[in-house]
Amino acid sequence: MEVILKEDYTGLGYKNDIVKVRPGFARNYLIPRGIAIVATEGNKKMLAENLKQAAHKAEKIKNEAISLAEKIGDLVLEIPAKVGESGKIFGSVTTTQLSEALKKKGFDIDRKKITILGEVKTIGEYKATLDLHREVKHTIIFKVVAE
Repeated sequence: MEVILKEDYTGLGYKNDIVKVRPGFARNYLIPRGIAIVATEGNKKMLAENLKQAAHKAEKIKNEAISLAEKIGDLVLEIPAKVGESGKIFGSVTTTQLSEALKKKGFDIDRKKITILGEVKTIGEYKATLDLHREVKHTIIFKVVAE
């Protein structure tokens, strides 16, 4: 079954994408929650017209995301964590901590748009990906240091 996403949905697609999903998933989850609508011919035509009208605005948003990625550049964040004697940290570093560290540096990025690559269990250097736009992804480096 084809549906048109009304908002970004992790693992499925971005707003205004036409995606193929199982009929039960669409009928029982996506459509009742307002995440998607059925991709009928009328809805597809309406989507095409809306996209055509919003193309200029979308280009502006994309350019803002690119400029934000350039401003962040090769920024290296330091995340303090409580550490045991063997160098292992208690708990784990979360996207919330990264979001707060970025906020302190002047970049307001939602934690849901941050993906940590790999598990963070010891002191060291790690990478995270920022999903700034559907076409703009930026990788940052963060160091976990002892508190």
